[in-house]
Amino acid sequence: MDYINRNRIAFQALVRKECNRFLRIWVQTLVPPAITMTLYFIIFGGLIGSRVGELEGFQYVEFIMPGLIMLSVINNAYSNVASSFYSTKFQRNVEELLVAPVPSAVIILGFVAGGMLRGLLVGSIVTCVALFFVDIQVHSLFIIIATALLTSMAFALGGLINAVYAQSFDDISIIPTFILAPLTYLGGVFYSLSMLPEIGQTVSQLNPILYMVNAFRYGFIGYSDVSLSIAFGVLITLVVGLFATALFLIRRGIGLRS
Repeated sequence: MDYINRNRIAFQALVRKECNRFLRIWVQTLVPPAITMTLYFIIFGGLIGSRVGELEGFQYVEFIMPGLIMLSVINNAYSNVASSFYSTKFQRNVEELLVAPVPSAVIILGFVAGGMLRGLLVGSIVTCVALFFVDIQVHSLFIIIATALLTSMAFALGGLINAVYAQSFDDISIIPTFILAPLTYLGGVFYSLSMLPEIGQTVSQLNPILYMVNAFRYGFIGYSDVSLSIAFGVLITLVVGLFATALFLIRRGIGLRS
């Protein structure tokens, strides 16, 4: 019982620290994504969307709305953990965590939970912004919640792994810039898979973000370019694989011990 309580207190302390970190500077962490997504809704939903008309039987702004929300969840869950964990490593505070009687899994879950909370909070803010541009309908609340939780967890774990390997603050921006951004914009946020040529559809199916965006879209409007069972299979596999990788790295102290 003491072991469980000790781990619970450690987990709560880490989550509280992570939440205080991004809430303390909310003008930098919560406001910019809301402004950016407002511009996306104005430009793509209002100006371009009026010319595009309908896509797969839905208004264009209604079609892209779930993808824009998912885009904000992905970016913020990833960046929060990447910057926070690297700062902990850079300031040598991570050594205190490694020598503390706390399992590596609890350390990982503490940072990941903080990243998930920021991602989901920003996603909720963007959803409120979307109310000014589209009449939001919910097809399946369970699928919306499940997809948001699994996606935010996957990218929070990805951010932690990025931070483990990073040797400077510049290194934590390489993955988001050269890998994450292209994958998100080519993940079906602004278009339907059916619009691509056959080879484009085949290549797109190798992009895990495609499955996240489409599962999330199905939760709102009941339409998806991919099978939901495959989408959730990809999500669960990605979460398990990234967690196992992060656990291996933390336990071995790779990139953490000088």
